[in-house]
Amino acid sequence: MDREELLTSPVKDLKVNGSTTLMDLMNAFEKSGGFTSAKIFSAYSVIKKMFEEDNTTFLSFPADIIATGTRGIINEMVRKKLVDVIITTNGTLDHDIARTFTDYYSGTFDYSDRELRDLGINRLGNVFVPDESYGEIIENKVQPILEELYSRKKEWGGSELLKEFGSRLDNDDSILHNASRNNIPVYVPGMTDGSFGSQLWSFYERNRDFKVNLLQDEHELSDIVFEAKKTGALMIGGGISKHHTIWWNQFRGGLDYAVYVTTAQEYDGSLSGARLEEAISWKKMKSDAEFVNVYGDATALLPIMIGPLL
Repeated sequence: MDREELLTSPVKDLKVNGSTTLMDLMNAFEKSGGFTSAKIFSAYSVIKKMFEEDNTTFLSFPADIIATGTRGIINEMVRKKLVDVIITTNGTLDHDIARTFTDYYSGTFDYSDRELRDLGINRLGNVFVPDESYGEIIENKVQPILEELYSRKKEWGGSELLKEFGSRLDNDDSILHNASRNNIPVYVPGMTDGSFGSQLWSFYERNRDFKVNLLQDEHELSDIVFEAKKTGALMIGGGISKHHTIWWNQFRGGLDYAVYVTTAQEYDGSLSGARLEEAISWKKMKSDAEFVNVYGDATALLPIMIGPLL
């Protein structure tokens, strides 16, 4: 590009007031020049294409944000069928099930963890999770469903199992419920982790012929990626959920679209810190893919990026 082509978009000052909508703000971000605001607009534009085009859209995220109000943003995307495939971590199952029946509470990062332990309160960042809102409630709700499903057959695919659980959570605030209702598969490659995973193990200890076939999930994912005309991904945070998303898409030559929201940095070589550019070298992203990395806390960024599309 020559000099004239590079100097075509003057920076415009942001003008906001009490009546400014999320869409107004998004349009203003387009011309704001810098720094994260411009990336938020780019991310919004890519996500909008993923949602509107004939595209198989993956949504990946870690469990921690499901302990926060951001669960509502994720759930609304699922409820409105804006995404086609969910890949997440086991804690998402824990928090979604627990919060369907009990409450978590706003807390603080700075409270004494020794005192919280004595009070029977677990701290997840600045969210307080009472003992009765986690392990006990999950056990009480999961075990009867496992007994019922076991009476039908002894072996279940992971996503197949979660669809059955979602169908029994009659609550419109539940991600699993809306995923089940809308036939959006939920894949948890690390399903034996966390409280839900411990319930699977506990049930297996009493019923040794009970099996969760995670390779069935991989077979289903292979069908999804090979049958897709295009694929896109909104990846919130890193870890196994991000990696499983880009891993499977390498087999079709890579993602066509991607937005990655993260607080991790790439200096330590971690997958969570790896920018989407690195995925191109692994053929997990197409070389001509439309993508953007957005740095910041998803609990603040997602409502701004997704709100105008809901």
